[in-house]
Amino acid sequence: MSSAKKQTQLRLEPDVLAAGKDAAAARGLDFNQYVQRLITEDTTGARAAGMAAAQHLLDVHGAFLEDLEARLDAQHAPAPRDGRGAAA
Repeated sequence: MSSAKKQTQLRLEPDVLAAGKDAAAARGLDFNQYVQRLITEDTTGARAAGMAAAQHLLDVHGAFLEDLEARLDAQHAPAPRDGRGAAA
């Protein structure tokens, strides 16, 4: 059983509206679903809980993740070149 939805109107700057529509599309949502999700997450504490969990992950494992990122960057770095522009 679905509840009756209410209609409202928003006035957004064009760039804000475009960014919202892009974000919705990236998540596979239409703009209405995206706005509803944002409001629900903000008012239920879900967003704050997710941010706290992410911060805890960084606090506990941040050094490991930074080291891993540095190793992957080094592994995929372009090969050094000699002074003539040819690969060494």
